[in-house]
Amino acid sequence: MLIKVENLVKRYGDHLALDHLNLEVKEGEILGLLGPNGSGKTTAIHCILSLLTYDKGQIEIFGQPMRPNAYDIKRQIGIVFQQVAVFSELTVQENIHYFCSLYIKDKALCKQYVQEAMRFVELEEYANFLPAKLSGGLLRRLNIACGIAHHPRLIFMDEPTVAVDPQSRNAILQGIRQLNEQGATIIYTSHYMEEVEQLCSRIIILDHGQVAAVGSKEALKEMITLKQKVSIDQITLTPYQQANIQKLPHVYALDYAHERLEIKYNSQEHCLVTLLDYLEANHITYGRVYTEMPTLNDVFLEMTGRELRDDHA
Repeated sequence: MLIKVENLVKRYGDHLALDHLNLEVKEGEILGLLGPNGSGKTTAIHCILSLLTYDKGQIEIFGQPMRPNAYDIKRQIGIVFQQVAVFSELTVQENIHYFCSLYIKDKALCKQYVQEAMRFVELEEYANFLPAKLSGGLLRRLNIACGIAHHPRLIFMDEPTVAVDPQSRNAILQGIRQLNEQGATIIYTSHYMEEVEQLCSRIIILDHGQVAAVGSKEALKEMITLKQKVSIDQITLTPYQQANIQKLPHVYALDYAHERLEIKYNSQEHCLVTLLDYLEANHITYGRVYTEMPTLNDVFLEMTGRELRDDHA
C-alpha cells in the first residue's frame, strides 16, 4: 500500500470532521476521492499531507509514518490544489523552476525537469509570459506543471479542471492519464462525476468523516437501488394510470410532471418491454423514450443524499 490511514480522528471544537477514518491507496492507481461539502474530504487530505494535526490515528506513506518533518516522503509527493498557487511576478518558466528547485537540488537536472514539465503541459511558447497574461486554462496547466515538475511518485489533484474550457479540460485529463502511465499514483478529487468515471480505477466516497463506499465504478453501481431509469416525453397520464405504472414489476420511484414521465427501477429485467406493453394496452400515446443505466452521479446522490451541505471540512 502506498498510503494507509487507520482510525483517523479530527475534531474542530465540537465538530467531528473525521470519525475513525480508514482508507488505503494502492500503488499505481488513480483513486477518486469523493464526498459532499463537509464530508471530511479536504480535512483528510490535509491530515495525510501533515498540513493539519489530528486527534488520533496513524498515517503511513510509502510504508513509513507520515509526520510534518518527514521530508524524505514529502520530496516524493506532488500537490495540485484547486486554487491556483503561482507567483504573479515570475514568468511561467521561473514559476516551474522555483517549485521544482524546492525538491531537485542538482541544477542541470532541475533545468531538464522544468523543460519536460513545460512540454508536458504544452506551455513552451508561453515560457516567458507572466501568469496575468494567461487564460484560465493555461493557468491551470501552469499550476499542474508546478506541482509535478519534480517527478513525484504520489500526486494529489484537487479539482484541477475547475472553470476551464473543454479543450483545456481534455488536455488536463490526458495529461493525468499519461502521468499515471509513467508510474505516478494519483489521488483525484472532483465534483465532475464524468471525469472520475473516465479516469479512476477505484473510488472512495466519504460522508460524515467516514468511508461510505469504496470500489470500482461498476462495483459502486451494484451497491445502489437504482439499476435502470426510463424517461418518456410528451405523455399524458391520469392519476389512476400513474398508480398502475407504479405497481409494475421493479418500479420503486415514479415522477410525472409537465407531460414527462421518469421511472426508476431496481432491476434491468424486461422493464421497458413491460412498460410499453402497458401503454399500448391502454392506448396511451407518447413521444421520445430513452433509458439510462446508473451513473456515478446516481451513486453519489443515493449514498450521500440530495440535501445541500455547508462548505466546510
